[in-house]
Parts: sequence; structure tokens; C-alpha cells
Amino acid sequence: MSDPDLTLQARLPPAVGPAIGRVLEAAREQHVADRLREADPTLWGAEGTPEVANRLGWLTIAERTLGELLEIERFADGVRHDGLRDIVLLGMGGSSLAPEVFRRAFASAGAGSKLYVLDSTDAGAIEAVGAAVEIASTLFIVSSKSGGTIEPLSLYAHFSSLNGNGSNFAAITDPGSGLAELATKQGFRQIFFGDPNIGGRYSALSAFGIVPATLIGVDTAALLRRAPSAWQAAVDDPAAAELPAAVWLGAALAALAGEGRDKLTFVIGPSLPGLGLWLEQLVAESTGKHGKGILPVADEPLGEPGEYGADRVFLHLPDPAAPDAEHAARLAALAEAGHPVITVPTSGPEDLGRIFLLAELAVAVAGWGLQINPFDQPNVQQAKDATNRVLEGYEQSGALPAIPTADDPQLRELLLGAAPPSYVALMAYLQPSEAFDAAAAELRREIRAATKATTTFGYGPRFLHSTGQFHKGGPKTGRFLQLLHDGAVDVAIPGRPYGFRTLKEAQAIGDDQTLRELGLPAERVRLEGEDPVGALRALTARIREWT
Repeated sequence: MSDPDLTLQARLPPAVGPAIGRVLEAAREQHVADRLREADPTLWGAEGTPEVANRLGWLTIAERTLGELLEIERFADGVRHDGLRDIVLLGMGGSSLAPEVFRRAFASAGAGSKLYVLDSTDAGAIEAVGAAVEIASTLFIVSSKSGGTIEPLSLYAHFSSLNGNGSNFAAITDPGSGLAELATKQGFRQIFFGDPNIGGRYSALSAFGIVPATLIGVDTAALLRRAPSAWQAAVDDPAAAELPAAVWLGAALAALAGEGRDKLTFVIGPSLPGLGLWLEQLVAESTGKHGKGILPVADEPLGEPGEYGADRVFLHLPDPAAPDAEHAARLAALAEAGHPVITVPTSGPEDLGRIFLLAELAVAVAGWGLQINPFDQPNVQQAKDATNRVLEGYEQSGALPAIPTADDPQLRELLLGAAPPSYVALMAYLQPSEAFDAAAAELRREIRAATKATTTFGYGPRFLHSTGQFHKGGPKTGRFLQLLHDGAVDVAIPGRPYGFRTLKEAQAIGDDQTLRELGLPAERVRLEGEDPVGALRALTARIREWT
């Protein structure tokens, strides 16, 4: 039975009703809910379509992970017994974002070790994590489905040079990967295997999310048991006609995108910090391809109704036990002004299993509605290939390609020439920090106030495995600004002729080159000096003067 307190609600302008109704009727006629339950791959393409039939393991992974939980709990007990007080997860994209949500949402769980999630190639970020832990009493988890991702393997090379004791390392990877072979050879404490029939962004309830969560003391058994209740969530809409809320939500989002409302803006309650990052990858990488897609917008400051164009949908995930009065008032005003507002109530961090599955179901249905495969990511490899070409050139010549920084007229055109349905993506290749997040939010607010354009923000290379797919494969409405900064230190990568500073720069150059090759407007700014936050605020002040 559905919990009435968690019933999905929607406040929609009458103009979008017919479009949503048509997609809902198609969902009923095509038995989308039943076929999704049965893991019918023909929902998303003809029989034999690559990366569909072998990507549906997430539908039942919660139940199967429950069966593996005793081994995971024993592992966590052994880690604590052996005095490994800190956990550093070395991952990227699907292998790091669910652990980051668990880390933030359960910061006060208290029963387990402290978790650090390192998904950056910035030398300062790597140095900061190394300084925050005692290397000898830290467990390093190398997490990569493919086992060949350059970022976690480079991070492993660095930390294993500081502590070569295999018992201080564990791996989470798919069977038969290069990482599995490496972990066996180096005597890792344990190897946990993911399900090869699940893509990275759908792996939150597999070992990739549940092992780190268990280590920090999360009651993962309760979380996994609650996950299947996502199927029972109801929607307060007579037109839903017995459709599960997840199917209604996916169909509605696809219909709204077809009507030009393709900017899905998350407004998330304070009890679920970090959830926007995970949702961002799920939505962007699943839907942004073949010129179509739904752009996820995370952590953009809420504004007044008149600051937004007619390309927005607001997805509100409140926790009624921890209400946010400002969010509620602003969203009510947005709905009154004719912006679609969909509310998916939650019940705090303990509800994450259900929330993850509900979102995965909805995004899979949105893929059906958009007539795309939500399980592949054809453009992610583009950026990886571009980075490899830049690094190969560096190894041959000892130099990276020179890309000029934007002057004021170019910046003014890029940022203030935007208007809906365009969006402005800010891409920061530097050390992540809460202070920089806040400064980026100020710049986003300034751009939106001047243009009504949607803004997104992400740290490189993390976003390359997330919104990077949408940037290159989605609608060609993006405008892209790279923000670059290097601290005073570099960190060597053992076995490589370059360090992390060069790797990060190569990733930025490769992404810039790819965007330009696709004919998309892209510029870069190097934030000079020791204080990137101050430099970004100075840039924001200049932009304010132009408006």
C-alpha cells in the first residue's frame, strides 16, 4: 500500500495538460509499468539493441544486495577491528556519487569510520585528503566498474606509493576487470564485485554504494528493504489511472521536455544534502543524447518567478519532518506564476533506498517517452578520447596545447548573450570547496538575473562523467565557461611522465576541444592568484557592471 504522506503531487499549468495526457495514455496502451517490472528490453528499442538487455540488473539489485550484506558487514567489522579509522574512496561518476550522498546525508551516523570521497584530479584536493588522514590507518577503496578509468587508477598509484600494504586497500569493480586483476596481484584486503548488468549511474544500491555506506555505519539493511516500496508510491492525479508514481513522473517529464520545458530544476530539502549531484548524473547521462534530453539543474539558488524562462520544471524533494519554509513559499509563487512544480515527498536519509529506485524508474520511463536508450552514454567516451590525445601529445612533445583565455568582450557575449532555451554551464577545474560553491552560486544568480538563462555548475573531471554527456549529446543550447586554477603544489603520478596538474589540464583541454569541434560556444578563464574564490567574485563583479 502507498504511504499517503509520500504521495507525489503536481501543480501544472493547464497548457501542458494535453501533452502529458497523451504520453500517459501511451504508457497505459503500451503497458509500460508491467513491462518495466518484467525488465522487458523492448521498451527502449528493438530486440538486441546494444546496452539495454544487459543493463537492467538495477531493477532487482536491492533484493540481491541484501543477500550479500552479511559479507559486507563482516568486512566493515574487520576494518574497524584492525583500527582503520578513515575510509578514502577513490572513484569517479557512478562509483563516487552515491557514496558522496551517503557521506553527506549520514554525516552524524557515528557508528562507523569517517568517509572521504576523492573524485578530483586537482593536486590540492589530493594533498588535502592525504593531510586529513593518517595513511597507515586508512582504508583506500578503489572503485571503478570498468576497472580502467584513469582517475581512480591514477589516485591509487599515488596513495599506494605512500602505503604499499595491500591490506589497506579494497576494490569495487566488475568481474574480470583490470582493477580486479590488479587488486588480486597487490593483495588487496577484499574485492567486491558489482553486477555487470548495471551501468554506473544505476549502481547506487549495489556494492558501489552499499559497501561505503555500511562502513560509515548506515543501516543499509533497512535502506535496501525499503527500496522496493518505490513501486507503491502514488500520485495525486486522477489522470494517473493506477499508474505507479514513478511511471507518471517519467512520462510527465518526457512530455514536458517535448513542450520545451527541458530544464529540470531540483529543490531538495536540507536533510538530503548531495542528492542533487547523484540525480544530476542519472538524468543528464541517461537522457542527454541524439539532440534530445532533460537538463538537470542542481544547487542553483531559487529566485523570483520573473527570473525564469518558460523552459523550466521544478522538482521539489522535501522532507516534511524537516520543513524548509523558504523553499515552500518560493515554489508556491513559481506554481502560481505558471511554472510546473512537482513534489516528491521524502522521509529523510533513511529513505534514500526508495528515492534512488524511484528516480531510476522515472528516468528509465523518461527515456521511453523521449524514444532514446537511457542506459548508454555515447558521448562520454568522446571526452576520454580527447584527453588521451592531449596526453599522448604531451608525452611526445613535453607541452600541452595552448588555448587562450577569454577577454571581456568574449565573456560578455558568452554569458550575457544567453537567453532561454539556452543554458550556461560553469565548469570548474580546481580544488572543490564550500567557499567556491558559494561564489559560483553568486555568479549563477547574476547570469540568471540578467538573462533568464538556466545555469549549471560542476567540478571537472567529475562532471565529464555526468552532465558532460548532456553537454555534447543533448540539445545544442549550451554555452560553456571553463574556470581554471592551480595551487602551488603538484602531485606526481607514479608510472606516468606527468603529474595530476598536467592530467587535470589535459582533461580541461580535451573537453574544450570537443565542445568547439561540435560547434558549441566555449571559453575559458584562468583564475589568477592564490585565492580562486576571490578571483571568481571579482569576475562576478565585472559581469555585474556589464548588466
